[in-house]
Amino acid sequence: MEQHDTAYEPSGKVTAYEGFTRRNNTGEAAFKHFLSVQSKPIAQPSEKQVIIVIGKHRYYNLFSAQLAEVQVSHAGELKNPITILNPIELAWQTQQPEELKFYTAIMKLQNFYEKSATDFMALQSLVNNPFNYAFYLHDSSISEKITSRSIFPVQVSQPAIDFKIQVSLDEDFYTVKGAVKINGSFCPLSRIQLKFDYFLVLDNLWYFSEKQNLMDSIGYFRKQQHDIVLPPDEFLRFNVEVLSQMEDDVPIEHTYLRPASKSQLQQAGFNEEPERLIYLSDMEDYVMLNPVLRYRDKEVSVLSTKPLFIQDHTGELLGVERNKEAEDALMTLFLVQHPDFMEQLESPLPYFYLHKNCFLDENWFLNAFDAWDRQGIKVLGFNELKGNKLNQHKARIHIQVASGLNWFNAEVAVRYGKKKASLTQLHRAVKDKSKYVELGDGSLGILPEEWLRKFESYFAAGTIEEDTLKIPKTNYTVLAELYEQHMLDEQVRQEVAYYSRLLSDVKTIPAVPAPEELQTTLRPYQLQGLSWLHFLDNAGFGGCLADDMGLGKSVQVIAFMLLLKGRPEKGAHLLVVPTSLLYNWKAEIGRFAPGLKLYVLHGADRAKTADSFDSYDVVMTTYGTLVSDISFLRQYRFHYVFLDESQNIKNIASQRYKAARLLQSRNRIVLSGTPLENNTFDIYAQLSFACPGLLGSRNFFRNTYAIPIDKFKDRRSSAALQARISPFILRRTKQEVATELPEKTEVILYCEMGPEQRKIYDAYEKEFREFISASTEEELPKQSVHVLAGITRLRQICNSPLLLGEDGLYSESSAKIEMLLEQVRAVSKTHKILVFSQFVSMLDLIRKELVKEEIKHAYLTGSTRNRGEVVSRFQEDDATRVFLISLKAGGTGLNLTAADYVFIVDPWWNPAVENQAIDRSYRIGQQKNVIAARLVCPDTVEEKILIMQKNKAKLASNLVQSDDRVFRNFSKQDWLGLTKP
Repeated sequence: MEQHDTAYEPSGKVTAYEGFTRRNNTGEAAFKHFLSVQSKPIAQPSEKQVIIVIGKHRYYNLFSAQLAEVQVSHAGELKNPITILNPIELAWQTQQPEELKFYTAIMKLQNFYEKSATDFMALQSLVNNPFNYAFYLHDSSISEKITSRSIFPVQVSQPAIDFKIQVSLDEDFYTVKGAVKINGSFCPLSRIQLKFDYFLVLDNLWYFSEKQNLMDSIGYFRKQQHDIVLPPDEFLRFNVEVLSQMEDDVPIEHTYLRPASKSQLQQAGFNEEPERLIYLSDMEDYVMLNPVLRYRDKEVSVLSTKPLFIQDHTGELLGVERNKEAEDALMTLFLVQHPDFMEQLESPLPYFYLHKNCFLDENWFLNAFDAWDRQGIKVLGFNELKGNKLNQHKARIHIQVASGLNWFNAEVAVRYGKKKASLTQLHRAVKDKSKYVELGDGSLGILPEEWLRKFESYFAAGTIEEDTLKIPKTNYTVLAELYEQHMLDEQVRQEVAYYSRLLSDVKTIPAVPAPEELQTTLRPYQLQGLSWLHFLDNAGFGGCLADDMGLGKSVQVIAFMLLLKGRPEKGAHLLVVPTSLLYNWKAEIGRFAPGLKLYVLHGADRAKTADSFDSYDVVMTTYGTLVSDISFLRQYRFHYVFLDESQNIKNIASQRYKAARLLQSRNRIVLSGTPLENNTFDIYAQLSFACPGLLGSRNFFRNTYAIPIDKFKDRRSSAALQARISPFILRRTKQEVATELPEKTEVILYCEMGPEQRKIYDAYEKEFREFISASTEEELPKQSVHVLAGITRLRQICNSPLLLGEDGLYSESSAKIEMLLEQVRAVSKTHKILVFSQFVSMLDLIRKELVKEEIKHAYLTGSTRNRGEVVSRFQEDDATRVFLISLKAGGTGLNLTAADYVFIVDPWWNPAVENQAIDRSYRIGQQKNVIAARLVCPDTVEEKILIMQKNKAKLASNLVQSDDRVFRNFSKQDWLGLTKP
């Protein structure tokens, strides 16, 4: 049953030897379970007794253990037959953990046929023997079967086993001897046998040892049968090949060594402080940690008893005292990092260990490694652990923001030890919402959650250029929000304070005089607007001039163009306007700034290249022409690009928006009395053109502002967006700045339908309600075209059933036309009147009635060619009393101050659009009180629209507030709410 290595054969005083191989998987299973086991007394005889039979496996040279039931005589003798018990059946009878382990050990040890890493745990549980069963040894040479004659009682225990090696020098020969102590008593090696790797056997006493490497060393010396005597050369080889493999587990006393002197230590480089290391090794599901001191080229585990020595110039070995102070300091710094380490000090293992899941917990190892690193302790082997790609270093983040020409430049350095993460790698991690940053060596650096959130904001506010994050200066407000003060250099802090102070209130901006060439006198608020545009120009900022309709946005821009003409920078400005306003702008530039050379890029005979643009101060074109000619317009670098009625690019998916974004210019200004019409993306589209980078990417804006504001009506998001954009939007209302304007009165005229018109309306409303009721909540968004068509038909019937254009409708009655004609008859002799409708066909019906009444009128729709002529005739011809205008064609840009009565025939959900129409007459230059009337049919969808208008008006009072998204976000109940139940 013994396993032997080849023994040493003596040759005179010299003994040949074979090299000793230390187990490199020492206790690979042993470290998992350490139980304090004491020897158990043999059970007293009884009529029947359960015993443990140990021995060699029947077929293999491996340890075997079985449970057996045997009859015992009154004299204590065992009697045949002996019955082998099935431990599986017994295991079902207990729930005690130690007993279950015991039965599991029996199951393994009676059947196994090959060695495994779990052998030690099974033997440990067997020796623990929670039932105090007696052990018997089976002698297979007597009988292969277990009988009363072939088994003998033995005692199995787990005592304290110590082994020590002593090396002495006598007459130029080295003598190496080993000594064993069991429970403190010396035991000659000659009396000991080794059984199955784990047991020392002395007579009938079987001693189990959990120190496997110790047992290997004892076995090695046991086979020598005498002391090992070697000459110096042989000893040096023996020391390297054998003793060095044992010294981490066995105390080795070199009695012959004399200590090295200080000069000898200094010469050998041992006078320096030893280097502190922690080695990591992979052990399947566990990680082994070994604290080590490196004395020059010699490494010593602080858990070992390994001696240190050096050779002098004569070849003599000299003892070196280990630095206990340094070892204790290293152990102190090591043990405090995990409570398990302190407990493992009592284990026999020559290393510490942690389960891999626990070890790779970033909340543990990053902090532990960081603490060790700060103390100068190197951790080696981390990236050799199987399945591990993490970088062992904490992220070291340094950010410094400096000022550039048009940008703030944030220099970002994120280091993991010696590895630096590029901004591209960081951005990829943030985009994937992953805290793991892939580094150049393939390892994954861990970005703390707080920095993951910070970098998400950093990237949203700037663009990456190599290893620099470029932040537009228009985004100066985010610097204080996102970056700590120490990250900003002094110039950046001064600039941010400067912009914040002046852009917080237009009145604080230094005034500039109006250009002498301007052929008009600017009102005080218009001069402030000019100063604001001048300030933005000096700062390199774009912006949005969003004054109320009628406050003279065009004259402020014309004055600014004249101001720019006196600057050294040259180049034509591009002015993009709706087709309907070409005449207005041409007339106003000619009137207020005849010195500006204007080229109108419009019509079939327009230029097809930008070659002549340098000869002009202003190139004016329309949105349609911009889209058509963008291929060459994008090649020219304009001085400024001005977009009038910039809500024309509010749809970021439109060709107009895409074409505008392709234009090159030194700066950009947008003009709009209603920059917000439908939802917050209206603002995004216009300001992403005027102030690129201010609002981040589309996805960032959608997630940060659009969804919270438009869908959830989130006030904090709305306030945050307002704070970000307000420095770049200048908006003054008539109530604020034009106190000289007369009073404006708004009224509602209710038009009660006649029986025939009501009958038609009720029939269509019933059909619409049934359609909505039959549709599910999920189907409605897909049927939006049909739903909106239904709402439109109801509105058309409110105007006149004739607008449906359907045969068989026998009613031509219209309560609204009757009410409107009544009003026109009453006031047209002394007042001029504007009539707006969304439906051209409704204007045509009204026109017929005016012709019948012989009331002279003007007519303007999208198809009108001579717009300027039509407008001039109404403004100047006293006989022309009524102006019929389609809301789309005349809702913006026109100056119609000759009128002081405005009728909105068919109110719609967005009051801002209607207010623009009303403001055609209620603008600077108006001397009379203005009365605006909305014609509404009671008990119809129009009354519901009025309620929506009130909500919309509250939200539109600021530039950016939560928006209803009106029909796009309507639920089924909302649609049904527009009709009678």
